[in-house]
Amino acid sequence: MTPDINFGFGLSKSSRINLDNADNEKFRELAAREPDILKCMACGSCAASCSAGNFTELNLRKIILMLTRGAEKETVRQLESCMFCGKCILVCPRGINTRHLIKSIREIYCRPCAEPETGNGI
Repeated sequence: MTPDINFGFGLSKSSRINLDNADNEKFRELAAREPDILKCMACGSCAASCSAGNFTELNLRKIILMLTRGAEKETVRQLESCMFCGKCILVCPRGINTRHLIKSIREIYCRPCAEPETGNGI
């Protein structure tokens, strides 16, 4: 009989992403609208300067990375806390207009689904 030894960690579900099965159609649409997204080198300057990122999960570097991998559901909700203050634009070494990029991400990924009719005639 082997004793149960607690090493202080456990096994977790794999976070591996199969890029061959990832749906990148929306990301290609975003890249066509905002070609600057392809210039991002994921340096993290935007995340380090983000005022909202200090209090929320907002991290533009991670959002862009996850969108390139097709994991939009996990990331788009983070954009709701962006205050559009513009600090990220000032510190970006590639000169990416991150404010406009975030606006475009919201427009493409947060499109409302066909809304059901409310029946109130308005």
